[in-house]
Amino acid sequence: QVQLVESGGGLVQAGGSLRLPCAASGSAFDINAMRWYRQAPGKQRGLVATITSSDSTHYADSVKGRFTISRDNAKNTVNLQMNSLKPEDTAVYSCNAVRIRLGFKYDYWGQGTQVTVSS
Repeated sequence: QVQLVESGGGLVQAGGSLRLPCAASGSAFDINAMRWYRQAPGKQRGLVATITSSDSTHYADSVKGRFTISRDNAKNTVNLQMNSLKPEDTAVYSCNAVRIRLGFKYDYWGQGTQVTVSS
């Protein structure tokens, strides 16, 4: 089992920045990828950013150049640095860990953190 705890959400003005840490605990040593998703009111959850175990990163087109996902192995933490925030970035952001073991995929989720960007 892997436990994920997000933090760092809050209210920020457009153009501002926030950093969202996701701390992993439990059996977190063989996670294949960590992802950040977000869900705005009335919309489906969408993938924001991914970092793999080999440190490859991928971003949704809507956040490229503004968001950066990174890993702090010493702290078992994945961070999402969000710059130049826009009102349309307002959503609940959730951390996800993916483990693939013996052909089976396991997903673990945090509880989510609210990000609100005011215009």
